[in-house]
Amino acid sequence: MSSGGQVQCQGGKYNPNPKEMDLTPLPSTTNLEVSKGKVKPFVNSFRAKVRPEQMPFNIVHGADGFPRVILTDLTGSSAEVLLYGGQVVSWKNERREEFLFMSRKAERKPPKAIRGGIPVCFPQFGNFGSLEQHGFARNRLWSLDSNPSPLSPSNSQSSVDLILKSTQEDVRTWPRRFELRLRISLSDGKLTMIPRVRNTDSKPFSFMFALRNYLSVSDVSEVRVEGLETLDYFDNLMQRERYTEQADAITFDGEIDRVYLRTPTKIAIIDHEKKRTIVLRKEGMPDAAVWNPWDKKAKALPDMGDEDYKTMLCVDSAAIEAPIVLKPFEEWRGRQELSTVSSSYCSGQLDPRKVLHGLI
Repeated sequence: MSSGGQVQCQGGKYNPNPKEMDLTPLPSTTNLEVSKGKVKPFVNSFRAKVRPEQMPFNIVHGADGFPRVILTDLTGSSAEVLLYGGQVVSWKNERREEFLFMSRKAERKPPKAIRGGIPVCFPQFGNFGSLEQHGFARNRLWSLDSNPSPLSPSNSQSSVDLILKSTQEDVRTWPRRFELRLRISLSDGKLTMIPRVRNTDSKPFSFMFALRNYLSVSDVSEVRVEGLETLDYFDNLMQRERYTEQADAITFDGEIDRVYLRTPTKIAIIDHEKKRTIVLRKEGMPDAAVWNPWDKKAKALPDMGDEDYKTMLCVDSAAIEAPIVLKPFEEWRGRQELSTVSSSYCSGQLDPRKVLHGLI
């Protein structure tokens, strides 16, 4: 494997036993279908427990027709996860403050991707390849996974395990067979995502991966990102030329579309006006993409409001420069944790370097 992720060799093949869902016990997968642009679940809203020691989660159906998992933790924080795309679309604290951006023009009809939240980019990032933008995982319907072995149960967490397996349609466009699993957990206000990719094919394959974090900010021109200074990056606005970051911190006064390379495991996104810092911790994804379309490109995007760029910033956990290579039955694992610190960098209440070095 050519990136910093973990590879585990496991013999045998996963053999799910899907069946129509009832309340107890939870079946190995939830069967859903997409027809005429609408998601048709076989189940209605219900409450279920993945494991006895976990807090329960709800599955509900929004006005858009998408079934979604609602996670809550003991602090009062919450998260919403769509089965469409396996995509987190909301993450709020106990005061109901939203940390994730969602475009006011986001399209909610398959096969369109949803602009906002945390899309899963697999097996390609952006247009770094011949597949559709950011790959196909973000516009496929995922299933609940009740056999997430070898991950151990998580105590005192609200979490859900999802799975996406290659279909004949996927194999036609990307001739590899895989299982993509994703555990999403909420605990003590922290949102943790553990993606895993397993090669179920008879030959090796490589892929890119990213969790595209659309973060909600007060005013992007008042935001700074710490932890990427002095690093090399690809500038997608300059035909992917390679540069070295010279600034002490990344600030924003125009369009940005970069992939920072060999980044640290912690990155701080400091929002002065909201007096908070979002801390991104990651493993197995050595790169970090930073994106904001600014005014001209935002107006050109049909699923983005003209002024939306002012209140969003993407800082992504990614494996792009060195694609991950898996032999048959090998598995790669990554990890991302998002947390917040209420603070004001301007008033000296928080030194972001303490955050980056684990002192806060």
